[in-house]
Amino acid sequence: MTEADMSLRAHAATTDAGGRSRLHQIVVVGGGAGGLELATRLGDKLGRHGKAAITLIDKKRTHLWKPLLHEIAAGSMDISMHELDYLAQAHWHGFRYRLGEMNGIDRQRRLVTVAPVSDEDGGIVSGPQLVPYDTLIIAIGSLSNDFGTPGAKANAILLEGQAEAERFHRRLVNALIRAHTQPEPLRAEQLQVAIVGAGATGTELAAELHRTMRQLVAFGLDRIDPDKHIKIHLIEAADRILPALPERLSEAAAKLLDGLDVVVHTSARVAEVLPNGLRLASGRLIPAELVVWAAGVKAPEVLKDIAGLETNRLNQLVVLPTLQTTRDPNIFAIGDCAACPWPGHDQPVPPRAQAAHQQATHMLKQMRRRLAGQPLIDWHYRDFGSLVALGEYSTVGSLMGRLIGRNLFIEGLIARLMYKSLYKLHQLALHGVTKVSLDTLVRLITRRTEPHVKLH
Repeated sequence: MTEADMSLRAHAATTDAGGRSRLHQIVVVGGGAGGLELATRLGDKLGRHGKAAITLIDKKRTHLWKPLLHEIAAGSMDISMHELDYLAQAHWHGFRYRLGEMNGIDRQRRLVTVAPVSDEDGGIVSGPQLVPYDTLIIAIGSLSNDFGTPGAKANAILLEGQAEAERFHRRLVNALIRAHTQPEPLRAEQLQVAIVGAGATGTELAAELHRTMRQLVAFGLDRIDPDKHIKIHLIEAADRILPALPERLSEAAAKLLDGLDVVVHTSARVAEVLPNGLRLASGRLIPAELVVWAAGVKAPEVLKDIAGLETNRLNQLVVLPTLQTTRDPNIFAIGDCAACPWPGHDQPVPPRAQAAHQQATHMLKQMRRRLAGQPLIDWHYRDFGSLVALGEYSTVGSLMGRLIGRNLFIEGLIARLMYKSLYKLHQLALHGVTKVSLDTLVRLITRRTEPHVKLH
């Protein structure tokens, strides 16, 4: 019997070593957009009804939708209103949550090894864990790729998660207060921000910072002249910003950034990140008090050669159209950490939130079929287009789909509403209509009584 045949015979009532019946163990590693949506749906549909035991493993205690990071970094969003506690979500939706970071897989014994967790004082919160699985779904997302650039790790903030976004914002506020209170003239790099990478995150951050830095100055930092003292640089190695998106979107975004006096450097490769700026491959020096690295993505190093599974040069797990890894039918991968074939394209499915959302939806169907002993079905990516929110100034995007039969360029209010709807879809998958409606109403009310920018 082949591995595929053995995988096909998986069912809800699995037997243990003593011949006793037990529930099929489905383990999801990674509570990002795709992983948490999947664990929640599996818990609602299977866990609550005793059809399978669902476990989510994540090294963090709370979830934040990754496309919000640029707003957290700029200070235009209150984190406490948007982060979700994994323990509470597990309690409400019929799955178990384990705190810790996966550091290995024992494919023979079907065990996920989880590293011990310590608190900020060095005390042990939880020791090493072994989590058994019948089906393992890896969804640990991606990290920034600094391509080994000298000084990047030491002198730049890699915008990878909530902690890094909060750290950048604290440094931003401190930089503004320092410039306001110091008796000496500003140094060349002061109040200059360099953003490396003009993909969606970098471009959105540049526009968001233009607005929030001026709002921060308006709260009494009157020794700073925003138009004179603040400068934002956006650096991109390709010949245009938003290189992975349609050219018309790139042109529209570049025009808006030019109107905001954001300095855009294209065809500019960063050779070194310095303590007070960065040096381009051309030799040009760009002074900057704050450097944000938002260029390139790769899967976490833990996946490199893990348990003999096939990975690519970005550490992504290579998967079949069924989303099963190529060397183990009992292990699946979704989201940014998976290299999924995209028929008709030279590259795999791009690392986008819409791909992770579609894969999570598909994986619920796959698990139902797997438990029933039915053949798995292939997943097909549907590209619905791209949207880029440039702060409160504008939103631009292109829509794709069978209804319109072509690319449709949109901008302004309609594009902004559609951009916000992407986050609402994620919230609906996690909370349902009633809770999302109530939360939206509360935020509309509190937004009128609070500063529109985080001041600390």
